[in-house]
Formats: sequence, C-alpha cells, structure tokens
Amino acid sequence: MSSTNGKQLVRGLTLLAAIMIVAGSMIGSGIFRKPATMAGQLGSPELLIIVWIVAGLITLIGALVNAEIAGMIDATGGQYVYFQKMYGNFTAYIYGWSILAVIQTGSQAAIAYVFAEYLQPFLQVPGLSDSIAGFKVYMPAVGWIQPFADFGTKSIAIVCLLFITGINYIGVVFGGTVNSIITIIKIGTIILLSILIFMVGSGSSANLYSGFTVNPGGDMGLITAIGLAMGGAFWAYDGWNNVTFVAGEVKEPQRNVPKALFLGTVIVIAVYVIINLAFLYILPFEELKNSPLVAKSAIEKIFGNMGGTIVSIAVIISAFGALNSSILATARVQFAMARSGMFFHSLGKIHPKFATPHISLVVQGVWSAVLVLTGSFDTISDYVIFAAWLFYMLGAAGVFILRKKMPDTPRPYKVWGYPYTPILFVAFSLLYLINSIISDTQNAMMGVILIAGGLPIYFYTEYRNKKLREQGKIPEKDENN
Repeated sequence: MSSTNGKQLVRGLTLLAAIMIVAGSMIGSGIFRKPATMAGQLGSPELLIIVWIVAGLITLIGALVNAEIAGMIDATGGQYVYFQKMYGNFTAYIYGWSILAVIQTGSQAAIAYVFAEYLQPFLQVPGLSDSIAGFKVYMPAVGWIQPFADFGTKSIAIVCLLFITGINYIGVVFGGTVNSIITIIKIGTIILLSILIFMVGSGSSANLYSGFTVNPGGDMGLITAIGLAMGGAFWAYDGWNNVTFVAGEVKEPQRNVPKALFLGTVIVIAVYVIINLAFLYILPFEELKNSPLVAKSAIEKIFGNMGGTIVSIAVIISAFGALNSSILATARVQFAMARSGMFFHSLGKIHPKFATPHISLVVQGVWSAVLVLTGSFDTISDYVIFAAWLFYMLGAAGVFILRKKMPDTPRPYKVWGYPYTPILFVAFSLLYLINSIISDTQNAMMGVILIAGGLPIYFYTEYRNKKLREQGKIPEKDENN
C-alpha cells in the first residue's frame, strides 16, 4: 500500500473495481430474503416479476441521474458533496448525518444480520439468559426494542462488521480487491444457481403464470401491497450510489463513475430477474411465499440438505461482499463532512501509513454494530429504505438545480430523457414515501427520529465555525454552498 503521508486518499480503484462496488453493494442479503415477503404481499407470480423489473428500472433512472452529477463533480464523499452544490450546507449535512446515523450503517447492520443468520447454524453461538434477552426499551412513535434478544446471532453480526472495518482500515486498494473478487464470485454463484434450477430441477413453467390472479396478503389493498413490495425490491437494489462516495479514489472518475453506475445497475437487474424466475420455476407460488430463506428452499428441492448447506455458504459470501462494498465506500461521507468543517475534525484524518479515513471507518463500524441491537433484519431494512429514498428523491431533483446553477460545467454524460426521466423518478419517490408513511408508520418514524438526531450536532458545528471565523482561524463561509 502506498502512503500519502496522511494528506490525501489514493486513486487506486479501476473501472472494474468501481463496477464491482456498485454491483457488490446491491447484491447482498435482500435477494435471498425479500422474494418470499414480496410474494406474500402481492399474491401473484407475474406481479412479483413485474415489481422486480419496475423497481430495477426506477433504480436505473436514479443511477443515470447520479451519473450526470458524478461526471461533473469529482470528489470523495459523493452525494454529500452533490447536496452541498445543490442545496447548501444544511441539506448536505442532514444527508451526511443520515448516511452515518441510519441509511448506510443501518444497511450494514441488516446485511450483517442475514450473514449471521446463515452462519449461526454452523457456529451455534449461545444467546443470553431469558432475563437479559427479555430486556426492553420503549421509543415513542416506534415501539418496543429488545436489544439483547437473539444475541447469539447479533454477536456474530457485530464481529463481522468490526472485522470488515479492519480490512478497509488497512487500505482502499486491498479492500477494493477483496470486494471485486467476492462480487464476481457471488454473481457467478447466483447465475450458476439459476442454471442448476432450470436444467436439473423438476420445476414447472406453469408456476410462472397464474392468469394475473392478484390476491394481496392480509387486508391490504393492491396499491398498498405494491408499495410495500416495492420497498422490498428497493432494499435489494439499494447501494447503487456507494461508488460516488469513493469517487476521489477512482481512476479517471469523470469517465469511470458514470460507467460503473450504469453497468453495475444493469448487471444487478438482470441477475435479480433471472434468479426470481428460477425461484418461481422450482417452487410453487404458495410454497415460495412461505419460504423466508427462499434460495435455500429452492436448492434443497434439487440436492436435499446438502444443497441447503451450499446455499447457506453462498449467502454468507454474498452478504460478506456486500458489507465490504458498503463499509469501504460509506466512511468517505463522514470524512468529506469533516474535511469541509461540517462534522468533528477527527473524522477527516487520514492514516499516515494506510492512507485511509481510519477514524471515520471506526466510528461507522461501531455505530453499525449498535444498530444491530435495534431489531431484526426486516425491521432494520424497512426504516433504512424509507430514509434512503427521501434523499434519492432530493438528489434527482437536484439535477434541475445544477443545470441552472452550473450551466457551463462540462458534463461528460447527460441523463437520458431529461427532463422527463428525473421528473418521473422524483414523482415516484414522493408517492413511495407517502405510501410508506401510511402503511409502515413505525419504521418510517424510526428513520425520521434517527435523521433528526443529527440536528444538535449541526447547530453546535455552525456555532463553533462561526466563532472560528470571527477569530480568523477558518475562511469566511462560502454563501454559494
């Protein structure tokens, strides 16, 4: 690892590494946990595939909008820096804080939880006594939280998070290489799994078609069911923007980051549609929606218990790779905030030997571990995705602002279908958020509470910076931000 004497980060990530960060961040736990939940909500195999495709296309539009901005602005911190240019320091800070407080750290906690769920049968880590495991904490508007319930699984998740944080502590090139290798393995594994199901499995193409008979689960209406299922699909697609966080460490970022956003997202859409068709082929729809570990159920149809073990190992590798992608990328947001004077200065330090934002990595890793204690996979993933899409909406709207504020800035890539595609993305995001507030109020409120928790730090930072400006210790505030 080359050193930069603690002054700057290393541009060591190639186009392939950038594509693998996009794909690796997206392909994690969701594709192995969400199909059954979504099937139960939708009640139709055709609708299930349509939701996966539509959610993928909407995600692709979001990625293409970001690709235009990423081609314009070459900076570590990605969307945090974009929000500074679009809306100013307050919105940028709230976004950066949300990344640390809930969006990415919560995502990491949820993925680590699935990693631990699949590894626990092999390790059999014991839980805590009933008296400790039953301890509850009440959060207004959210409900009861049991931090020590299922602690055997949670402890595995926490150790995993801290271990991968250590990998990325010692270098971005090493972390990026590990990520590329694992992502290629897990994409290959999913494709191989699909081929095996279609070629060896005794499934039926009739499982793919029900005459569009729609029977939403529970008492929910069709629109609510589609909205909730979209949330599950969006969780599986989430993470596509992680590569923008490490733009300052990508070689030729104005060319390679937009390419990575497009190619990585298209790869994942194809992989997800193929594997869901395979799940439906081998599992009758009623069986699929009652199989939370759907990949395990599918392969057990062919190879029995040994097949289930093989799939468990594949999911463990997949989740590990997704965690590495997310942890590698996300710490750069807090780093960028600190470097711009919007957060604690220590998080902007670079390790003198490893040239990584080491303190930012450690803080992120510790908080992700804390979030593991707040709930199950579904609980954590639901409040994460609400918070994430709030800012995806603002980011897409920002492309209109930058076209007016920075009309002469070179744009190596311009979003296809402008202005209609960004308008479509913003409108859909708004409808999705409204549906989430109505149909999943508790998890939406958890996201809001974690976001609002950063306000005291913002006002403290502004007060501190004002005093430092008065003393001439830092430059006057740039009113253009």
